[in-house]
Amino acid sequence: MIEDIITKMQDDKTGGVPIRTVKSFLSKIPSVVTGTDVVQWLMKNLSIEDPVEAIHLGSLIAAQGYIFPISDHVLTMKDDGTFYRFQAPYFWPSNCWEPENTDYAIYLCKRTMQNKARLELADYEAENLARLQRAFARKWEFIFMQAEAQVKIDRKKDKTERKILDSQERAFWDVHRPVPGCVNTTEMDIRKCRRLKNPQKVKKSVYGVTEESQAQSPVHVLSQPIRKTTKEDIRKQITFLNTQIDRHCLKMSKVAESLIAYTEQYMEYDPLITPAEPSNPWISDDVALWDIEMSKEPSQQRVKRWGFSFDEILKDQVGRDQFLRFLESEFSSENLRFWLAVQDLKKQPLQDVAKRVEEIWQEFLAPGAPSAINLDSHSYEITSQNVKDGGRYTFEDAQEHIYKLMKSDSYARFLRSNAYQDLLLAKKKPESEQGRRTSLEKFTRSVVSSVGFLPSTFLLILVLVFSFFFLFFPLWLLFPLGWEGVQCFLP
Repeated sequence: MIEDIITKMQDDKTGGVPIRTVKSFLSKIPSVVTGTDVVQWLMKNLSIEDPVEAIHLGSLIAAQGYIFPISDHVLTMKDDGTFYRFQAPYFWPSNCWEPENTDYAIYLCKRTMQNKARLELADYEAENLARLQRAFARKWEFIFMQAEAQVKIDRKKDKTERKILDSQERAFWDVHRPVPGCVNTTEMDIRKCRRLKNPQKVKKSVYGVTEESQAQSPVHVLSQPIRKTTKEDIRKQITFLNTQIDRHCLKMSKVAESLIAYTEQYMEYDPLITPAEPSNPWISDDVALWDIEMSKEPSQQRVKRWGFSFDEILKDQVGRDQFLRFLESEFSSENLRFWLAVQDLKKQPLQDVAKRVEEIWQEFLAPGAPSAINLDSHSYEITSQNVKDGGRYTFEDAQEHIYKLMKSDSYARFLRSNAYQDLLLAKKKPESEQGRRTSLEKFTRSVVSSVGFLPSTFLLILVLVFSFFFLFFPLWLLFPLGWEGVQCFLP
């Protein structure tokens, strides 16, 4: 049907679209039509009243490669003065000619040999050429020779004819190897549908470009009765295609970068990579690490981890306490208390679930609740319906809403607050708060640390002797003066 329309558009005898040669600065553009001419012809000859519908139909025709813009790789129709050119019948999709990767490699290689600004490779085409060169490294010399031979043949053609042929060939590859982000209209063509029913043909992938290969002998398959397509089938297909369009795809390089960044961030917290400080209690008798983890005064390393993500601070008991204090200062602590209450609800015995659901509802969500939380109308309506038949996951929607609210708003302010920054800097307490040590205590500790290998009894005697000597050292100096001399210094 599209080909019939294209044939009528090119027929001058039946009032087709006027094809003309346009003069530009120092050159001519042969055999072109404007987007406005195409849209007006479609409205006139197909009884279309809405210009938007005519533009949509023109875009569908362009997406199949029957008509293409001469200065853009994106096959769409515009109702303006953009120049378009009709595709040669040799390149029409009805010929069921699906090119192979070697053909695409020859085409790209040929483009690099032609010193024309309009024939320079785009970024995605240069990437595809590099991938194909790696994939066909063994027979790249053959591909290069084929491209060189085609270039020599093209140079013998007329300049105008060569310009038209170059644009038609480029449009053909824009259909079969489209620009990233554009819909590939050849994914479900007649050859591919037929190939799905023929198990002897196997589809291989070479760096994002497809190729076929012949396998074993054909297998006879019993024909199935053809079922007429219904509206429900069309709806399911539309839903599936919309899902595929909205699907978020990531490049492997981006995934690798994210994995490397995550590994580097958590490297110091992995005991298999970075030794634990002060020591690993699982391989030594020192339990100081567990004491530090149980302490209410977290270490600088532990506080730093809270800033990695909101989940990190929620997993840490001390982090939750610090975050709760911050929310209390902002008069929004009910959000975290509600989230914790819902988490606790999921662990309750089944016989206590209904009672706990009612308590949470009365405290946080009921009209006039003492600790009312801010929910949107949709989540509140769903939660109200779930409370009638309470279960462990009654408040799932409300909890997710509060989680996103705290993560996007309160958590960001907590990281910028003075309370978190003071913990992160791990400021030392003043000397007055730490307490002063006497010279004897300091000396005793230094002696103990230096001779820790001595027996405990001998160590105690040694400490007492040194302590007695240093305490009464001034009196030893006065003994040569006699008792009269000593009395002079005594009060």
